[in-house]
Amino acid sequence: MPGRRPPARPEGLLTLSNVRLSRGPQVLLAAASVSIFRGEKVGIVGRNGCGKSTLLALLRGELSADLGEYAAPAQLAIASVAQQLPDAAQSLSDYIQDGDTRVRELEQQLRAAHARDEGTRAASLHAAYESAGGYSAASRAAQLADGLGFAASDLGRELREFSGGLRMRANLARALMAPSDLLLLDEPTNHLDLDALLWLQEWLRNYRGTLLLVSHDREFLDAIVGRILHIEGGRLDVYAGNYSAFESQRGERAARTAALAAKHARTAAHLEAFVTRFRAKASKARQAQSRLKWLARLQQIAPLQTETQFEWEFLAPAKLPRPLLTLEQVRAGFGAHCVLNSVSLTLNPGERLGILGRNGAGKSTLMRVLAGQLAPLAGSRTPGADLVPGFLQQLELEQLDVEASALSELARRGGEVAAWTPQQSRDYLGRFGFGGERVFEPVGRFSGGERARLALAILIARRPNLLLLDEPTNHLDLGMRQTLLLALQEFAGAVVIVSHDRALLRGSCDRFALVADGTLVPYEGDLEDYAAWLSARRAAERPGAAPDKGPSRRTLRQQEAAARKRLSPLRSEGARLEQQLSERSAERQRIEQQLADPATYAAATPAERAELARRHGQLSQEIEQLEARWLEVLTALEAPVS
Repeated sequence: MPGRRPPARPEGLLTLSNVRLSRGPQVLLAAASVSIFRGEKVGIVGRNGCGKSTLLALLRGELSADLGEYAAPAQLAIASVAQQLPDAAQSLSDYIQDGDTRVRELEQQLRAAHARDEGTRAASLHAAYESAGGYSAASRAAQLADGLGFAASDLGRELREFSGGLRMRANLARALMAPSDLLLLDEPTNHLDLDALLWLQEWLRNYRGTLLLVSHDREFLDAIVGRILHIEGGRLDVYAGNYSAFESQRGERAARTAALAAKHARTAAHLEAFVTRFRAKASKARQAQSRLKWLARLQQIAPLQTETQFEWEFLAPAKLPRPLLTLEQVRAGFGAHCVLNSVSLTLNPGERLGILGRNGAGKSTLMRVLAGQLAPLAGSRTPGADLVPGFLQQLELEQLDVEASALSELARRGGEVAAWTPQQSRDYLGRFGFGGERVFEPVGRFSGGERARLALAILIARRPNLLLLDEPTNHLDLGMRQTLLLALQEFAGAVVIVSHDRALLRGSCDRFALVADGTLVPYEGDLEDYAAWLSARRAAERPGAAPDKGPSRRTLRQQEAAARKRLSPLRSEGARLEQQLSERSAERQRIEQQLADPATYAAATPAERAELARRHGQLSQEIEQLEARWLEVLTALEAPVS
């Protein structure tokens, strides 16, 4: 149309043209070309070791391309998270504030101007300092620390007093403190729990600069990014949309190849077996409907899991006592400090329990009590006669001997594995991707993902019947997370999980429990309800907010009792419908077998055969009606209750 202005095009920020990147003899990117536009939020995905971190190093200017060109504005302000653990005597607050280098530079100039009694210059610097946010720097640092799970009392503590995981959180807070045009984040959620992850997710959604995010958390990516860069086999492919859109587009491409069919069939078999078992439990309130939705989505994306080179398989437990473990009125803590009180819990084979709770609420304390590492201060912990707990802690990777080989670590920490022959141990490690001479390499040469895989392999070798997993997916790529999830579904023992990986929680947990207000209570909501609960608590705790610290223990129990009462009739109907479906399906299967048997046609009269056919048709109609009502009941169970 004449005179009409063309639509504005996004402003280019970063450009890669036929870039080649190598690590030793390995080509990570062969001829990568892509443009990143100002304000975009882009996810970078691919297997561990494919070159994601190397690409970020190129963008930071830490290395150069072997071939091709990388272009970026000369004055581009780039922020990224330091990978080295800080070990300084300065306070946490000062360390985070150091991330705003402009404010720190102005502070230094102000001190110099005051020392030289330069009043006019000092006045000008004060104006610049205010404009740069200098007077709010301490407050901004405190907000970042709070969002990432630090207590207010931590701000004055020296950095070297914190654990490695908390110091990595401090690195993240420092990077977020920095004013930036481009923010580069490499697995920022690895050392976060779920509440800190949800806070970071919202912070990044509101970030106004350009974001490049390396992550193996599909839900985190889905909530933030609008484009995906996928690295595989030296190729860099670009997909529009979030991670789910990437899976769909890549699945359409991959579906055209014959190689995908065999992988899809194996994954579908896992899913079909799980769905068959799951239907009998589908009356478990909102978690049930949430898992059904997850299963429907998983069936759609199952063909995409082509990059994983192995599949987890948990060794069958030797025995499965019932109950496996019972806690009765347990009081737990350290010395005179009580963290949890009046905790009662029974775990049986086949149970899948997800533990929710804010940072510092006592989740890790509870897991240590369950594992038998921490004795109760009061109450009782009663293990089954043949209980074999397998506890994977967040610090498990740090407990590996970096000088030892995978083979010797397996023998040292694998329990009964010490009696295996060297060949048995090598065969076992080979199933987890440590083939050939790799079993003799020092663990210190392994990547974070490889160490996590080794720690899980050692845990599995002990044949536990109770798995206690505290952030098990840290450092695992998406393919490994997917196969771990499938293995957990088939595990015969009980599983208790603390994780920030929402896909893992949705796909493996039948029920949740909440650690809050110093105790453990059943949680009837789903993960969306939990996110809303966290948001409400944070809002209530902000300065100037009403002194409401969220629902008390008594209120929580009253709300849960009311929800159970309202949902009880629907649950009963759901259970009745499932029983009727099971009975009618079994009867229809028997009739189908009769109709397929030639002996039926030789022995039965025409009237009897007609009756069989009539009954088969009647059963099919009834089953269809029952299934329709069953889905209606599940939908009603999921609907929020006002």
